[in-house]
Amino acid sequence: MKITVVGAGAVGATTADNIIRRELAEEVVLLDIKEGVSEGKSLDMYQTAALLGFNTKPVGSTNDYEKTKGSDVVVITSGLPRKPGMTREELIGINAGIVKGVTENILKYSPDAIIIVVSNPMDTMTYLALKESGIAKEKLIGMGGALDSARFKTYLALAMNASPLDIHGMVIGGHGDTTMIPLTRLATYNGLPVSNFLSTDELEKVAADTMVGGATLTKLIGTSAWYAPGAATLLLVESIVRDQKRIVPCSVYLEGEYGQSDICMGVPVVLGRKGWEKIIHLDLTDSEKAAFEKSAEAVRSMNAALNL
Repeated sequence: MKITVVGAGAVGATTADNIIRRELAEEVVLLDIKEGVSEGKSLDMYQTAALLGFNTKPVGSTNDYEKTKGSDVVVITSGLPRKPGMTREELIGINAGIVKGVTENILKYSPDAIIIVVSNPMDTMTYLALKESGIAKEKLIGMGGALDSARFKTYLALAMNASPLDIHGMVIGGHGDTTMIPLTRLATYNGLPVSNFLSTDELEKVAADTMVGGATLTKLIGTSAWYAPGAATLLLVESIVRDQKRIVPCSVYLEGEYGQSDICMGVPVVLGRKGWEKIIHLDLTDSEKAAFEKSAEAVRSMNAALNL
């Protein structure tokens, strides 16, 4: 098994480190355009092997895609990160060119790879990568819903003074501050509806905090977060590599599901060795359907800028 992470910034390096520590592959390639960065970070990670007890070999590469040859899974994190006050949508211009070039180079050496897109705006970058590559839709996955759901569960746990391990919930829709849809109605605390423990106002605050979860961290840190994005990406990679069949909200290409077509958006899917293997249908209420439609309209407006 061989896994490549493109982009050796904070998110990419954290993702690669998580994958290496979990020993999900014999080799993990970390690639970046900046001279020496990926080699340095890979060597730093390898120097922890004797301390942490793993056998995966990290390999750094400065823009040499030949080193990625034969990758089974590729994670694309490259692109401009958010700055305080910046929306994910503002990144579309510069990141579109980066993601397009990365996808082309990856498939040149790994035509059968499953590709996970992390770069923002994530739904639009996933759509771009799919349209430009022409690979099977099941092999192209946007990570955003996994991260949004983790933030949702965190805010629920904080509001309830409970363990995040006992909280189950998901966020669907677009991966944006105004487009994601935290499904408070379906969230549970060890099998019990969270509405048994939180008032309507408290649940609305949890949903609102979730939607600006990324922006909140960007304001505090001064750039995009990386620990949770790296862990969310690991969740996808591990479910694929180990064929775990986990149900995770991911941005995938819809062809009529949830009333949408020719668009990549966050919906719950089963993740396994072939990529995303099945879209799970949720029986949404009228208000949730309306929110999903509104989210789709916003994602489509961003996709229009790609001229695909």
